[in-house]
Amino acid sequence: MAVKGLVLLALAGSAALTFLMLACVLPQFGVYWPLFVLMFYFLAPIPILIARKLGGDADSTSTACKELAVFFTTGIVVSAFGLPVILAHAQIILWGACAFVLAGNIIAFLTILGFFMYFTQDSDYEFQRW
Repeated sequence: MAVKGLVLLALAGSAALTFLMLACVLPQFGVYWPLFVLMFYFLAPIPILIARKLGGDADSTSTACKELAVFFTTGIVVSAFGLPVILAHAQIILWGACAFVLAGNIIAFLTILGFFMYFTQDSDYEFQRW
């Protein structure tokens, strides 16, 4: 089962990056500004990982550190969806490229969520109990 999960996560990550690259390299789009979304992909899991490292007792369901980490992660995810919309509204990228980036964002962040659900044994948050 572990190999199937890893293969599925790798496939989903590849699909997300494919959508992001299509938003940049297709001739009708031709600009590479959407690649700045990669920064959000790398930043998104960092607050949760830090909170798990610094978290107090494992028995408490909610600590201030974990809640702050979820807040920062939410801000990073919302920013990743907002950046291409703002770039398209300012006519720096086309709306078609924005759609590709948003599709890639959905897949990428679901992949990150799947990674945390798959490789985490403790279920501290409600969204990890699906």
